[in-house]
Amino acid sequence: MRKIITGAFVSLDGIMQAPGGPDEDPTGDFKYGGWVAPYFDKAGEEAVGEMFAKPFDLLLGRKTYDIFAAYWPYVDAGHPIGPLFDRVNKYVATRNPDLKLDWQNSQTLGPDVVAAVTKLKSGQGPDLLTQGSTDFLQTLFKNDLIDEINIFMFPLILGKGKKLFSGNAFPGALKLVSSKVSDTGVTINKYVRAGEVVTGSFASEHPSEAELARRRNLT
Repeated sequence: MRKIITGAFVSLDGIMQAPGGPDEDPTGDFKYGGWVAPYFDKAGEEAVGEMFAKPFDLLLGRKTYDIFAAYWPYVDAGHPIGPLFDRVNKYVATRNPDLKLDWQNSQTLGPDVVAAVTKLKSGQGPDLLTQGSTDFLQTLFKNDLIDEINIFMFPLILGKGKKLFSGNAFPGALKLVSSKVSDTGVTINKYVRAGEVVTGSFASEHPSEAELARRRNLT
């Protein structure tokens, strides 16, 4: 069985739109494209390299696929990620059944994305790695299909934009398996699934009349 692993660059307020440059995704009048660049250092490069060190296939939303397909095949030949992304299989979520994908080793997931991803996940092959793909991620989170999350959290607030979690994610506990902080203040955390959400309570065993009244007034 294959794991689905998410790699995400996010701000402190959870926004992951257009980290790479001002023209990457200005939709919704987003004005801060390229916000990752001033903070990216050797520690960030090493952490990204670790994600790509093991065999993987890419699992992408249509917009991120378009961004990647217009960039990675054309980078300098000496850049390691370009040839790597060329070689791997790329599975693309799209609402357009007639979409033609020109980048080598690319195919659409078909009309039933959840069924297609579930089938891929249960089959043989390398893990499936997501990059960007904000809208597509919401579908994966909602249907409890993500096994591991690598979050690069940058020390800034963007205010508005596309978020990693939209509020429809499947509830679940996570376990932090590694954490580091770069010299520029980026926290790099890896989480894996850890079962269901467990709750507890700090409430008094014998609540006061004021507390009981407060509960009755909750609507």
